[in-house]
Amino acid sequence: MAISLENKVAAITGAASGIGLECARTLIKAGAKVVLIDRAEERLNQLVAELGDNAYPLVIDLMQPEQVSGMLDGILKLTGRLDIFHANAGAYIGGAVAEGCPDVWDKVLNLNVNAAFRCVHAVLPYFIAQKSGDILFTSSIAGVVPVIWEPIYTASKFAVQAFVHSTRRQVAQYGVRVGAVLPGPVVTALLDDWPQEKMDEALANGSLMQPIEVAEAVHFMLTRSKNVTVRDLVILPNSVDL
Repeated sequence: MAISLENKVAAITGAASGIGLECARTLIKAGAKVVLIDRAEERLNQLVAELGDNAYPLVIDLMQPEQVSGMLDGILKLTGRLDIFHANAGAYIGGAVAEGCPDVWDKVLNLNVNAAFRCVHAVLPYFIAQKSGDILFTSSIAGVVPVIWEPIYTASKFAVQAFVHSTRRQVAQYGVRVGAVLPGPVVTALLDDWPQEKMDEALANGSLMQPIEVAEAVHFMLTRSKNVTVRDLVILPNSVDL
């Protein structure tokens, strides 16, 4: 049986655009209060003005460890509690390894892996003490199916999946759920560096999803009965053959 998100408090990283923003909109419509976390201060302020009284801005640069460490305090000052944490922020890199730039890889891996894990570390003791809470990652189909044109991104999402599976088993005893939504290609800024030919082909053949479709999957995961964890939810466009 579905549970209500009315008056729940969620915090979402990378919430100023794409999947994070659509998840914020969807959860607010479901009755939740949502803290939108991003480094884009001006954009956040614009969004919360549009989203209404149940949206709160929290400016954090996830690449700054000290800011991540203080994230929970910032959330609690805004809302007084936390029920859902969505580690959504991420970066994309594709291309051949032999032609890649390791300095760029470092930035992608630091955001997708290290920063995401630090975020969970910042909020997890609170959830354990509270004996309830949902931790959700935006992962990728690349976390379970190695994608030949994006080995670095694939490696980052395999790391996310390993973290989700092992952390879930550590904290289930405290009433804390940990899961991941694993979408196929979604129309977001993460795909800005796709080759134009590949983007045009994907748009033409319907192999890209919209962010709202991921947000609806996230809403489904969060509203399952408390004795149920949706550990991995894979969603793909029909035309993707994986």
